Amino acid sequence: MELSELTAVGPVDGRYAGKTAALREVFSEYGLIRRRVRVELAWFRALAAAEGIPELAPLDAASEAFLDSLEDHFDIDDAAAVKAIEATTNHDVKAVEYWLKQRFETNPELAARAEFIHFACTSEDINNVAYALMVGDARAQVILPGLERLLARLRDLATTHADQPMLSRTHGQPASPTTLGKELANFAARLERQRERIAGVELLAKLNGAVGNYNAHLAAYPDVPWEDLARAVLGGLGLSQNRHTIQIEPHDYLAELFDALRRANVTLIDLCRDIWGYISWGFFRQKVKAGEVGSSTMPHKVNPIDFENAEGNLGVANALFDHFANKLPVSRFQRDLTDSTVLRSIGVAFGHTVIAHASLARGLDKLEVNPARLAEDLASNWEVLAEAIQTVMRRYGVPEPYEKLKALTRGQAIDRDALHAFVNGLDIPEAARASLLKLDPGSYTGDAARLARDL
Repeated sequence: MELSELTAVGPVDGRYAGKTAALREVFSEYGLIRRRVRVELAWFRALAAAEGIPELAPLDAASEAFLDSLEDHFDIDDAAAVKAIEATTNHDVKAVEYWLKQRFETNPELAARAEFIHFACTSEDINNVAYALMVGDARAQVILPGLERLLARLRDLATTHADQPMLSRTHGQPASPTTLGKELANFAARLERQRERIAGVELLAKLNGAVGNYNAHLAAYPDVPWEDLARAVLGGLGLSQNRHTIQIEPHDYLAELFDALRRANVTLIDLCRDIWGYISWGFFRQKVKAGEVGSSTMPHKVNPIDFENAEGNLGVANALFDHFANKLPVSRFQRDLTDSTVLRSIGVAFGHTVIAHASLARGLDKLEVNPARLAEDLASNWEVLAEAIQTVMRRYGVPEPYEKLKALTRGQAIDRDALHAFVNGLDIPEAARASLLKLDPGSYTGDAARLARDL
């Protein structure tokens, strides 16, 4: 069957293909091969420019332009040609080397130097750098912009509804009031912290040979400062050098990045569940889109499907990120291949994260606050003012303030009149009494409004 959204094995390239399109150039087989070519050419250029390698003189302008063209115009047909070679070699990185050698044959100067392609490299020297470039591009081009869009929306909602009173729930029970904006600001602050952690993970790579010691490099050219040369190549690609490695770059930085992504996703799962609850209580209404159906049998339903979809995809992504972070830094002795197949799946985890970002953004855009329902919830729970009253009683030395309020309110529905009668019977200054009598659940929000705006 021809591959399409209807025939794809997984939803990332099937049902949700439109949401993950930005990741195709990054995490596809084409994306990996293209970055391998980029790394091979960067290493070849560095060798040509290095002192102490007389057999590989500096490249002339025509050869530099030829290499530029190979890198800049690498396309799907080129990737297919590499795959055709791989069908014979059964080795993906060697296929890239052979493809480059074939292309060099059309340039006499480069053809004479073709054996310096992949010089002293192990396959992992190319692969680890290519994967570092892939996750770096996905982070910069897709993940961070997606988080910024969510943050902008949350900040806007927090500011807009900074003064909107809302009853809190602790342990699922009525608790001291807050504002809707403050609760959304909490998520914005948490997500911003995790965004900084994701952005701050240093991308590491290595170009140090079969087991990380420059063995072959020094055997051929013992006087070349290979570590410095490798550092310069990696720096030119926007990566930091990991000086101490086995055959593979140990992947600790990938574990750090995946853990950071997982923590951001956990924050978003928490947001999805809270918004889902607020919708179910009627605090939020959802904008209705013409033609949409909420149930195959109940016509009235407007389901919080965007938040449910986001939560589910975040869970799938985190299951993968957790496995990656636990597995990738573990390799038997100097190398085993268990990381190879796992690395090929990292785009799936990024894909589910991107799907969740899109669903959550769409869901947030549909929300409409229902002030009447929020006010009704507050008006039904005057007992939450017991906290304020017993605290003022403590200030003025009234005996057993907590115990007296507990006897009055715990497990009981208390209305305004009952609470006022209690306050009027207290032996406290009249100014304090007047202040307490002015309180209602909607005004007892502390500093919530300022905190909502102070993001």
